[in-house]
Amino acid sequence: MDLNLDKKIIIVTGGAKGIGYGICEVLAGEGAIPVIVGRNDGDNQKAVRAIEEKGRQASAVIGELTDPGACENAIAEVLKKHGRIDGLVNNAGVNDGVSLENGSYESFVASLNKNLTHYYLMAHHILPELKKNGGAIVNIGSKTSLTGQGGTSGYAAANGGRNALTREWAVELLPYGIRVNAVIVSECYTPLYEKWIKTFPDPEEKLKTITEKIPLENRMTTAGEIANTVAFLLSDKSSHTTGQLVYVDGGYVHLDRALT
Repeated sequence: MDLNLDKKIIIVTGGAKGIGYGICEVLAGEGAIPVIVGRNDGDNQKAVRAIEEKGRQASAVIGELTDPGACENAIAEVLKKHGRIDGLVNNAGVNDGVSLENGSYESFVASLNKNLTHYYLMAHHILPELKKNGGAIVNIGSKTSLTGQGGTSGYAAANGGRNALTREWAVELLPYGIRVNAVIVSECYTPLYEKWIKTFPDPEEKLKTITEKIPLENRMTTAGEIANTVAFLLSDKSSHTTGQLVYVDGGYVHLDRALT
């Protein structure tokens, strides 16, 4: 299926690694030009080179997303480089373990800034371009907003906010024909996830206890599977889809995990 994304300029926050990089790979494979926005120039350029080595196009700008000015400057830099913007994937964030019991006001607010505030800022600053080009927004969210996890109040609250903003923006942007959807991730094996797994005394056993609870095929979701859905939602093949929370999770959230 041709998604008609050829030469589309799509910003992907946190696109240098993990799910974000998987999204950039798929978009580039569809002929789009993913533009990575992230704080680490070395990581950004490494990801761009990896995509270019496959004969595809990608770009990057430096942006510390917890800095409001940096968000605005990143959009300006993308426009300077490419002259237009056709879509936004809000992806950057980290499950930082700010809990209710052991957290603090300062750490909770910092978590919201790391995981939610820049979703708003990037969409706010990109909106004039999307209004001109009829683009789309995809927010990446987490199961924590629906299932809870324990010990991660900041991240869970931020993801609840991502879900709410998805629906709110879908309503507000109806007059402009701008579609807004979210892809909700449950268990996706990324380098950051691997780092977390390795904190347990028996990482393999811990991973097994998780995958056993994923109904479809008892395996982790891949970054590519997330990315394929994101690409579809950015494309005009999903032209009548907006305000949706799409779960790419092997049935983790909505199917009975007691299934045997």
